[in-house]
Amino acid sequence: MKPETRDAAAKRLARIEGQVRGVAKMVEDDRYCIDVVRQVQAIKAALSGLEGVILDDHIATCVDHALKGNDMNARREKVEELVAVLGGRKK
Repeated sequence: MKPETRDAAAKRLARIEGQVRGVAKMVEDDRYCIDVVRQVQAIKAALSGLEGVILDDHIATCVDHALKGNDMNARREKVEELVAVLGGRKK
């Protein structure tokens, strides 16, 4: 992972962590259910954004490296990993 991606991911994770703590407090305070659900949706959107940043970095580094190399097995493995993770399957 590129250092700038690592830094951006760490910042996003800290923000998400704060959001999760906020939702825990909302539940503890017995806040209106729809307000809680909206905050959960915001967390899911933030996690999805983080996932995109990490996948973009993976493609730009690990996958690019494998595709430029001569090892066909490494190429195949990286493509299979992407197909599996984007398809919601475990490799």
